Order: sequence, then C-alpha cells, then structure tokens
Amino acid sequence: MPDTPMPQASNVTSLAERRLLHETVVDQLRDLIVQGELAPETKLNERVLAERLGTSRTPLREAIKFLASEGLVELLPNRGAAVAPLKPEKMQEVFVVLGALEALAGELACRNATEADIADIRALHYHMLAHHARGELAPYFRYNQQIHQRIIDCAGNATLAQSWRAMNAHVKRARYLANLSGERWNKAVKEHEEMIEALTRRDGAKLQMLLRDHLANKLVMVMEALQARKTEAAQ
Repeated sequence: MPDTPMPQASNVTSLAERRLLHETVVDQLRDLIVQGELAPETKLNERVLAERLGTSRTPLREAIKFLASEGLVELLPNRGAAVAPLKPEKMQEVFVVLGALEALAGELACRNATEADIADIRALHYHMLAHHARGELAPYFRYNQQIHQRIIDCAGNATLAQSWRAMNAHVKRARYLANLSGERWNKAVKEHEEMIEALTRRDGAKLQMLLRDHLANKLVMVMEALQARKTEAAQ
C-alpha cells in the first residue's frame, strides 16, 4: 500500500499565513463597524477598504462574507455589500434571547468555573476598570466583551456558547453605542463589579439575576441611542 504523502512544510506555512491574514482583516473590518467608523447601511467600497486595511481584495471579500454570517454586513445581490442596519425591533428580540442565555451561563459558570478561571475574569475586570478610568472606550469595550465571553466559556455548555455567539454578533455595535454616555457608562461598570462579586462567591442565582438585568438595562440604553440617532437624522 503506497504511503500517504505528507504535506510540505511550505504548504502548511502558507495555509497558516492565509488563516492569520483572514483573521486579521476580519478583526480590522469588524472594529470599523462596531466602533461606528462605518455607519449602518454604508456601502462597502472594496478598493477604499483594501487600501485602508493594507490588504488585497481577495481577503477583504472573504472577511465581508464572514461578517455577513455574523449579521454585521448585508450582501446585496449584484450591488456588493453594506453595513447592516440597526433595527430597533431586531434589537428587542435579540436582547431578550441574549439575556436569557447569559443568565443561564452565569448560573452554570458559578458551578463549573475553576478558581483559575475566576481569577482570569477578575483580571480582565481590573483591566476594564483601568480603561474606564482613563475614558478609553474602545479597549474598555474589548475587555467588556472578553468578560462576557469568558463567563460563557466557563459555563461549559457548547450548545449555549454557539447560540450566544450567533446572538451576540447582532448586538456588538449596539452595545458599543449604548456605552457612549458617561452616566450610563458608570452604571454599566457598577453592574459589572456586582457580577464579578457574585461569580467570586459562586452565587449562581444572584449572577443569573444580575446578568439578565444587565442586558435589560443595556437594551434600554440601546433603544434610547437609536431613537436619538433617528431624531438627529430627521433634523
């Protein structure tokens, strides 16, 4: 029986480089959308974006398709692609489901997280607090998302994690938008401090309630922000 040829090192390296390039372009384009630099319904100009991101059109197109699967981009038949709109009715539906998923994840995380897991989440929280103190919204938001992601991971339920990722992709921009207000930003930080305390005590019922309320409060902020943008656009 003939031996199966082993992949050459150069081919393996090339594949790894392409994967890294894909992830890099996806992250860069996602950040432009989430942070509002590419506004909802903005048509994506491939030439301009490729130059801005320092890449070619092929990895850019792959990134656009990937972000379409996350709900951040809409593919327009024969017209390219555009940033997906933020629809209030969609936000209401998604936040209800996301709140239920995160509440369940919080309860499970209190049971399943190791002490090392909890220490990691506390470390992320301290980083987030430092960026809040300096008024640095973009890095604050990244650590905020990492905390929520780690709680989901600590739940130890793959089905829950998959459902959460699908829902969370729809609200990343909305979460960022809702944190722009100074007073509301401070409130969100206080809620996070209470969540970390509940996780440290492994109080599943408390963390479940806090996470559900946190998402409900975030929805209120998002709806107000969307209404404000609608009012501004009409003036």
